[in-house]
Amino acid sequence: MTSTEPSCSGTRTPVAAAPPSGRPTLSLPPLIALSLGYFLVMLDVTVVNVAVPSLQDSLHASPADMQWIVDGYSAVFAGLLLLGGALGDRFGHRRLFLAGLGAFAAASAGCGVASAPQVLIAARLAQGAGAALLVPASFALLQAAYPDRAQRARAVGYWGLVSAVAFGAGPAVGGLLVSGFDWRSVFWVNLPVAAAAVLLTLRHVPAPARSSRPGRMDPAGLLLGVGGLLGLAGGLNEAGTAGWTSPRVLTLFAAGTVALAAFIAVELRLERAAALRPEGRQPLLPLSLLREIRLSATNLIGLLLSFGYYGILFVATLYFQQERHLSPLATGFALLPSVCMGFLAAPLSSRLTARNGPYPPMTGALLLGSAGFLGWLAAGPDTPYPVLLFALMATGLATPVTVVAATVAVMEASPADKAGVASALFNVSRQVGCAIGVALFGTLLTSTGGRIEGLHASAVIAAVAFLLASALAATVGRRADVAQAR
Repeated sequence: MTSTEPSCSGTRTPVAAAPPSGRPTLSLPPLIALSLGYFLVMLDVTVVNVAVPSLQDSLHASPADMQWIVDGYSAVFAGLLLLGGALGDRFGHRRLFLAGLGAFAAASAGCGVASAPQVLIAARLAQGAGAALLVPASFALLQAAYPDRAQRARAVGYWGLVSAVAFGAGPAVGGLLVSGFDWRSVFWVNLPVAAAAVLLTLRHVPAPARSSRPGRMDPAGLLLGVGGLLGLAGGLNEAGTAGWTSPRVLTLFAAGTVALAAFIAVELRLERAAALRPEGRQPLLPLSLLREIRLSATNLIGLLLSFGYYGILFVATLYFQQERHLSPLATGFALLPSVCMGFLAAPLSSRLTARNGPYPPMTGALLLGSAGFLGWLAAGPDTPYPVLLFALMATGLATPVTVVAATVAVMEASPADKAGVASALFNVSRQVGCAIGVALFGTLLTSTGGRIEGLHASAVIAAVAFLLASALAATVGRRADVAQAR
């Protein structure tokens, strides 16, 4: 038995009736297509790390070259996310998703054939640009494909699982590929996955109606926003090797801060002007979005989440390799318990979020993660591996649960015509948190006199960050409950 419902274009299309239980059937092909693109983006954040020694020997790359080969991808990804979200809202998210996949695949091929460090750096930066196009579009297409709240929570659960698993599995996947082939295979593996995502998208993901937002683009905001984020990200990248007080790092931080301050001033002015003249230039980031407390709070939670988890993941990778003297492949497998918890987190978070809303799951998961980070205080040169399992499993469960719930919170709080920008802002927050965590915790490893002391200090800081995020989620959840009761 079927019924009809309006599509994004306004026509009515047949839709299968819900099963007797009232729980909508989750259509898998769109979810698989969108998840494959997100998988590629998150995998390439960490998959390169274990290939660094062989890559450096092959290309005769300097330490500065290697810093940008590893981290330049994330810097451009964060810097261009807002542009990707705005372009998707304006020109169509399906078109941007496919364009991002194409750019990402072409850049991966460029990485695979690179014969010099400079070529590889340029190709990695191009990968980041492709990622910035497809991630906000993936989020918006997911929101359009699953309009039912319970169905959307389940879909986001699996989508978030893909993100967590891809990021955490990067070292293991990279170790397998480098051990079985060479460092170039780390990039070539992206091509068949991208091709599958393109084919599934063309066949199963409908194109939502484009935004009817009038007016022209915001070139000043684009240049200032991208320049500001790249300045801060570049400063964080350079701080690991040049030091936090080096002139180059201080200059990048100062330039990034000034550019972002000017970006905010320009966006405020354009938003006021656009309210009077809709045909004029439109702001790249409508700052009125942040007046919605759920959006601003969830972005801060995303920053604190990535700061703690990905910063500790970076430090833990060094701990296993340098302190425990594990091979890259063995290190990847040592981190697998954290990754595998995502398979439990996805259905758990989607059920809890559909039943209770996004904030209670976030609150509880972040508390669990805070306790998990403190488990790293037991780590030492000869600590039995089972003693570390609580830290790995607790944080590995808490992070994807929070990501799924936070993504649902962003979906519910953002207007449909600004879904791409809202998604981009959330991902910018997460990428900035990741960059700060990796840079700060990496510095602690050298400034505290030893890797163990640096790991312990980082674990305490990460636990505090998760505790603050949990308190923020609980506060916003209470306010949401009060508002709903009224």
